Amino acid sequence: MARLAILVVLLAASSALSAAQKASPKPAAKAAPGPASSGGSAADAAPPTDINKALKDEQFSEFKQLLHDTRVDTQINAQLTDSYNGLTIVAPTNAAFDKMKAGVLNGLSPQEQIQMVLYCVMPRFYSLSMLGTLNGKVTTQGSGHDGPYKYDIERSGNNINVSTGVNWMLLGSPISKEFPLAIYPVDKVPLPYELFGPKPPTPAPAPAPAPAKSKTKKKKKSAGIAEPPTADDDTSSSDDQKAAAAPGAGGVATRWVVAALSVGAAVLGGGLF
Repeated sequence: MARLAILVVLLAASSALSAAQKASPKPAAKAAPGPASSGGSAADAAPPTDINKALKDEQFSEFKQLLHDTRVDTQINAQLTDSYNGLTIVAPTNAAFDKMKAGVLNGLSPQEQIQMVLYCVMPRFYSLSMLGTLNGKVTTQGSGHDGPYKYDIERSGNNINVSTGVNWMLLGSPISKEFPLAIYPVDKVPLPYELFGPKPPTPAPAPAPAPAKSKTKKKKKSAGIAEPPTADDDTSSSDDQKAAAAPGAGGVATRWVVAALSVGAAVLGGGLF
C-alpha cells in the first residue's frame, strides 16, 4: 500500500510540472548580428589612414594646405595603409605659422618646402610614453636612411621637449593616438637646422698672383778668352788714325822723303855733268 501511495504522488507531481511548463511563455529568440551602422563605435575604432581627416580641426588649415601643395599628404596616406611602423606627425597650428617672419616660406625653393614638411613627420609611431624614453637624436622623413634633418627629443618634467637646433617646442596633447598614426600639435613651426641654421662664412677670394718679373740674363765671362774691344777702345783707335793722317804729323814725314830724293838727284847730277 505504501508503494502504491508513493507512485500516485509522483504521477501527480509530474502532471503538475508538465502543465506549468506548457503555461509559461517561450523566451524571445536572439537577433542575428548585423552590420554595424556608420555612426557606431566600430567606425570610431577604425585606424586612421587619412591625414586630412585626422587634421579636421580648423586650427591646422595652414599645415594641411602646405601638405597638399607639396603632395606630402599623398605620401603619408600611402604609408599609413602599407606600413608596419606607423607614423608620428608634429603638426604646427595656424598660430605657429603666424609667428614666422613674413616671406620665410615663400623664400624657400619647392624642394626646400618639401624637406621642411617631411621634417614634421617621424617614420614610426610614438606614443607619449615612448617619446619620453627617446633621449637623443631622432630621425624624420627628411633624414633618409641616416642623414641630417633630425630632432633632439628629451623629457621635460611631464612634457616632451623637441629641439631642432634652431628652435624648440613642447608637444601638446595628441589629437590622434591610435596606431598607425600619432599627431601632436605644436605652437611653433619646426625649423630644420639645415635650412635655417647659421651659414658658414664665405671664404675670401684668393689674391691674384703677382706678375712675374722678367730678368735680363747676364753673359758670363769665360776665362782665357780676350774680350772684344769696347766702345771706348774703338774711339781711341779711331782718334789715333785721325791723328796720323793729320797734316802736322804726316806732312813732316813727306817733306823728309822729298828732301832726301832732291839731295840724291843733285849728287847724281853733279857727278854726271
